[in-house]
Amino acid sequence: MALVSPQILLMTVAVFHFRHPWFVAVFAFCGIIVLANVVHYVLFRILKKKEEQKIGTGWGLQRYLSHPARAIFLLTCAGIVLPLLPPLPSSLNDSLHQGLLMAVVVCLGWFATGCVYVFQEFMLRRYDLKAENNIRARRVHTQFQLFRRILISFIIVITIGGLLWTFNDPRIWHYGSGLLASAGIASLILATAAKSTASNFLAGLQIAFTEPIRIDDVVVIQGEWGRIEEITSAYVVVRIWDLRRLIVPLTYFIENSFQNWTRESSDIMGTSFLYVDYSIPVEELRTELQRVVAASPLWDKKVCGLQVTNLSERTMELRCLMSSRNSSENFDLRCIVREKMIAYIQQHYPDAFPTTRFAAISKNPSEQEPPQATP
Repeated sequence: MALVSPQILLMTVAVFHFRHPWFVAVFAFCGIIVLANVVHYVLFRILKKKEEQKIGTGWGLQRYLSHPARAIFLLTCAGIVLPLLPPLPSSLNDSLHQGLLMAVVVCLGWFATGCVYVFQEFMLRRYDLKAENNIRARRVHTQFQLFRRILISFIIVITIGGLLWTFNDPRIWHYGSGLLASAGIASLILATAAKSTASNFLAGLQIAFTEPIRIDDVVVIQGEWGRIEEITSAYVVVRIWDLRRLIVPLTYFIENSFQNWTRESSDIMGTSFLYVDYSIPVEELRTELQRVVAASPLWDKKVCGLQVTNLSERTMELRCLMSSRNSSENFDLRCIVREKMIAYIQQHYPDAFPTTRFAAISKNPSEQEPPQATP
């Protein structure tokens, strides 16, 4: 079978294009879409393998940049194919160019936002929140969360400005100037409505620099014990020990007092109180406390002691003091000490628990009533 010459093939394509002017544009668009997807897939597979070989875990390139990069590739393909379209009405052609340009600006903003997240993953991979002494990690994670939101807000503003710039129409800027000139009363209303938002934003900057709280800090707020789970631009999420979530405005941490158990370090001391009778030997209980605490892996081998801290008319208050690496382990250790010490007292000094004594006092014989005669 004879092969078709190139001249005949070109003539056939020219005739087909003349009869079907949209064929070449659609064919080119489909081909470039396939090419863009192949390039996108190969590029991100190579990047993912490279980063896993170097650091073991990814920087989030696939997670944060894959979708905006694919959108930019497709829009680039659409821009290449657009000149191949048959002549269109001027208004429709301008609308297509304008819509394509706006979509590119939005996708570039999306891509820039993904770059911010990738940069955060790259910077935070050296700071593990699960480490034993993670104060620096909590500080860096907290600051990056707040700075990330500021950068994303800045990118959004730039993207909106880019969208306005794509119109290239002086009338839009004229209308914008008129809106700004007539926004005096509206600005007062918005300023009043946005008072809490602005105060929370400024409080977020204060928290980032002064660091009264950090991510994963142990805090006590309004009588609730929990950990700082998330710090947003408006509020803080505190994970309570029973898995509830306490939502607290940012300004609360600037204007009110609260307890931060991990401000400088996670080490903490805890107490367990015993209420016993005066007859119990304190020195033997002190020895038993040393034995119980030393046998527990929850003790950090720093502080352990027993002291008589209070006396009442019926009981003696003993305070068992012990230290641990963090508040969670200290709570468990305090519970263990209570159980073991109570069991020791029950076994060796069962009569030393608080008791209430009553004494019967007999009356004088002269004051006793005479016996009643029975009928």
